[in-house]
Amino acid sequence: MHKREPIYRAAIGAGRALFSLLRVRPSATGLEQLPATGGAVLAITHFGYLDFALVEWVTWRHNRRHIRFMAKKGAFDQPLVGPLLRGMKHISVDMESGGEAYAQAVVALRTGELLGVFPEGGVNASFTVRELKTGAVRMAQAANVPIIPVAVWGGHRLMTKNHRSTLRERLGVPVSIRFGELVRADAAGPAGSNVAAATLRLHDTLQHLVDAVQAEYPVPGTGHWWQPAHLGGTAPTPEQAAVVEAERRRRKAAAKLAGAKGKTRS
Repeated sequence: MHKREPIYRAAIGAGRALFSLLRVRPSATGLEQLPATGGAVLAITHFGYLDFALVEWVTWRHNRRHIRFMAKKGAFDQPLVGPLLRGMKHISVDMESGGEAYAQAVVALRTGELLGVFPEGGVNASFTVRELKTGAVRMAQAANVPIIPVAVWGGHRLMTKNHRSTLRERLGVPVSIRFGELVRADAAGPAGSNVAAATLRLHDTLQHLVDAVQAEYPVPGTGHWWQPAHLGGTAPTPEQAAVVEAERRRRKAAAKLAGAKGKTRS
């Protein structure tokens, strides 16, 4: 029996209402991979901004478990969103100093929580799985829990980076979510090489899951913005997306530096 959490329950209710209004059509496979109890890292692809809510929705429908997501500190700093995130026991991540978040995540896993992470580190505009960060594997090793790879396809048609979908585009969107077989992050052997190898295996597993849900998706994507270039869509290639992302980060860093200099002068 899972503990009652009024704030989380209210958030799930709000999400269900939103997806119902949009007539979102979710299809989830591999739900048997989700443990009824005990900790696990859910390593989720990140093509859209609502991927976290979609995965939580189908998980809650399956076994009423809650997922503790790791989210950027900026979201926790928002006056309305921040209290909700803290009330739902999500974990704030300072992108410049993530040690505290890492420690909190390991504690949560050891106490039996499901932890949701996006190992790509941000929304990927090419809609392919890019190189993963090692945090998911390192946390799973530290807490001695399995990793559950999760692919979400179609959620990016609701809300994503570099495209503002119209209300009409968002209506009746089919969303495919596939939970893959457990990945064991074996902690034996040389730490660095072992983490790198496990992370590479996780990347390949996620891409395999994405390939499968893309192949089975009920709407043809040729010529559409939400389809990756290698499948005939107009999304940027991984190389093009990487260039745009690097420029975005450069501008963000420059703006932050300028702001810091302005405060120093004042």
